[in-house]
Amino acid sequence: MIKFFLPVVSIMLLIAGPARAEGNGDFGLGIILGEPTGISGKLWISGKSAVDGAAAWSLGNNKALHLHADYLLHNFTLIEVEKGRLPFYYGIGGRIRFADNGDDFIGVRIPVGLAYLFKGAPLDLFLEVVPILDLAPDTDFDLNAAVGVRYFF
Repeated sequence: MIKFFLPVVSIMLLIAGPARAEGNGDFGLGIILGEPTGISGKLWISGKSAVDGAAAWSLGNNKALHLHADYLLHNFTLIEVEKGRLPFYYGIGGRIRFADNGDDFIGVRIPVGLAYLFKGAPLDLFLEVVPILDLAPDTDFDLNAAVGVRYFF
């Protein structure tokens, strides 16, 4: 399955057009802390949409590698702030989880969150909750939540 997942993510990143978020660059790289914890990336593909992804690890009892990618839509008008921008975002994506005990899953992610885009600084802070419907090898419901920070290039 990973032979399918990596080319799809690569193609999505290659065909994405240029975008900007509050004066920052198009591509951000940083960390995500929570369930799971790891490295997070985000690529703006328009003024209101982005593709994000992560390579992260579950630190709970069932240690696992998580790979995920999401398509996100941002609403910049829902919450007004004095400086910077605070969009509410939501989207859909996929996850592959490779567990140490062989309990691997492929699922659909539905991320919902807030991202603070600093005015004049190439940083964003985000908080998200992600319901997950695992589809293979069994159907199961999971929930992830995390905070993170990314630097935009």
